[in-house]
Amino acid sequence: MSAEATNPGAPIRRRGRPRIDLRRLGRVAVLGPVSRDRLPDAIGHVAEAHRAHYPDADLSVLRKAYVLAESSHRGQMRKSGEPYITHPLAVTLILAELGAETTTLTASLLHDTVEDTEVTLDQVREQFGDEVCYLVDGVTKLEKVDYGAAAEPETFRKMLVATGDDVRVMSIKLADRLHNMRTLGVMRPEKQARIARVTRDVLIPLAERLGVQALKTELEDLVFAILHPEEYAHTRALIAASSAPESGSPGATDDPLSAVAENVRTVLRDADIPADVLIRPRHYVSVHRVRIKRGELRGTDFGRLLVLVGEDADCYAVLGELHTCFTPVISEFKDFIAAPKFNLYQSLHTAVVGAGGAVAEVLIRTHRMHKVAEAGVIALGNPYIADGTSTLPQAEPADGERADPTRPGWLSRLLAWQQSAPDPDTFWTTLRADLAEDREITVFRTDGGTLGLPAGASCVDAAYAQYGDEAHSCIGARVNGRLATLSTVLSDGDTVQLLLAEDTASGPSPDWLDHVRTPAARIAITGWLDAHPEGAQGTNGSQPAGGRPERQPAYLSDAGANRAARRAATAVVDMPDATVRLAGCCTPVPPDDVTGFTVRGGVVTVHRRECPGVARMQAAGRTPVTVGWGDAAECRVTLVAESFGRPGLLADLTEAIASADAAIISATVEPPSEQRVRHTYTLQLPDAAGLPALMRAMRDVPGVYDVNRAQHPAAAV
Repeated sequence: MSAEATNPGAPIRRRGRPRIDLRRLGRVAVLGPVSRDRLPDAIGHVAEAHRAHYPDADLSVLRKAYVLAESSHRGQMRKSGEPYITHPLAVTLILAELGAETTTLTASLLHDTVEDTEVTLDQVREQFGDEVCYLVDGVTKLEKVDYGAAAEPETFRKMLVATGDDVRVMSIKLADRLHNMRTLGVMRPEKQARIARVTRDVLIPLAERLGVQALKTELEDLVFAILHPEEYAHTRALIAASSAPESGSPGATDDPLSAVAENVRTVLRDADIPADVLIRPRHYVSVHRVRIKRGELRGTDFGRLLVLVGEDADCYAVLGELHTCFTPVISEFKDFIAAPKFNLYQSLHTAVVGAGGAVAEVLIRTHRMHKVAEAGVIALGNPYIADGTSTLPQAEPADGERADPTRPGWLSRLLAWQQSAPDPDTFWTTLRADLAEDREITVFRTDGGTLGLPAGASCVDAAYAQYGDEAHSCIGARVNGRLATLSTVLSDGDTVQLLLAEDTASGPSPDWLDHVRTPAARIAITGWLDAHPEGAQGTNGSQPAGGRPERQPAYLSDAGANRAARRAATAVVDMPDATVRLAGCCTPVPPDDVTGFTVRGGVVTVHRRECPGVARMQAAGRTPVTVGWGDAAECRVTLVAESFGRPGLLADLTEAIASADAAIISATVEPPSEQRVRHTYTLQLPDAAGLPALMRAMRDVPGVYDVNRAQHPAAAV
């Protein structure tokens, strides 16, 4: 495939867009001699782009870096036949266009010198200082990444560690990959495909998570052209057709999006809201996704409107005018200003219906938000020095570590769980799974904070995201004010309150692994289970250090119920070293008539004789085991309360249970039917002899007309 074929933008002239243009530099010529008094001609365009973002920047260090890079790479050639210096120049221009500060650009010019020339890190440190040396060293380590299957796990771990130490390292790496992808046509097709797949699976998701949308979208288009040439060609043709002038009207297009844009300009002008209303064409992959989703493209599907204003408050003023003067598509509204995305992105999203039913998507943001939306962490300057090049408040470093206010929340979480990953393969597996999650939700904590989680995350994920290893003792949650099990899948905008047991010595259940989506949760749970094989069933439950069962409300999960049962087992069998477990299906307690069966792992499961499970075991040919009750009287039992619905019933039943010194392990409240409600509780009692009194106390609650033993435990809240 030719280089032209891998450059999706070359032949098609499209409408102007506010997206940062990263394609200005094709083949950079090394022009003219270097003068002591001016920048070398070869980096004049870099200086121009840099001064557009930093008018007062001192460019002398760039001239010095270019002189060293050009002289050290002199004589080296790229596979395309160009002088090698064209590559660091191209990478530096990409970063300059994105708004990288001078230190990053200096390191970018030098990023291959230590790896490919005789220049040493000590020389870089001596001539350019510790900061540039730090970045060059980080990029040099990434240059050694071998994309072979055996090398990927450990090398990418090192890559991400380097990124976490300084996000500018990965910024240079991403720009380096973009230029290499632009010139990939000189390589064999199979090598193009291999590099494109790694770019798709790892580097594009990293660009997304670092918020560098300008890099991400072009990389997506380049990968699309290589891995899916037919779909790419079809999408390219659709975009070209949408941009072509209508026959009979040379030089003009019948563009419904332009018509909506003009109406929006009129509305905002009449409302006296200063704003730039621009048409932002979709890139190739975006158009392809819309076509797959809708089947047939509409005229407004080839782009979106972008409204840029001066202040945050103006964003909401624009939104109000649009929703007043147009018919809004409410399902399309999202507020990423009040709740920024995990990669620093802020914007208001909406959609309005224009004349003739044309639906136009609209993005509303400030100029500052737009810069960050395009360039992500690159646009935020140097976070480590207080010399005016950083646009963020300076954070105080702790214990000599580099304090990085630009580090997105996702990256901080990644650095935490990669340290806990027991081996490179586990790290790689969880990383790939995490990077494959292309959609994130935001859930709200009851203290006003937020948690960014992948779509499909459960309360278990939220617990570890909020509390770290303290989440080992989590026993349940409230989602939007209602009790929920830990397996509950969260939705965007949910409010979640995680409930922790006072017994901090308790641990997670293996069942939790069935519900987690985040690497942090999975690695933390796996690590605890590996370190506590004897307690792999967990000890979350009801008995604090003082010996009196906790009066927990009805929020424990199934896993918590099972763990408490195993801990409270008091049945004994005449089998040396046998592990005895009370069956969760019938919850036997002393003095029930019980029998047992040996199951996998040599565990004896104890059932009440009338339990349907006993008949199934016997029908399967299992031999019963004689079981008796030991001296210990602590037990677990499941009760079903039948009642008439009324306000406060759940609270009164919970109080009655607590008054009997019983702990609620899990509970289910079924939806009312004909004004009748069924409550199912799995309870932990300190003494089985107290069961009759407990059942009487529950029957005495107004509205309750029956309480019986159940044949299955409470399953959910």
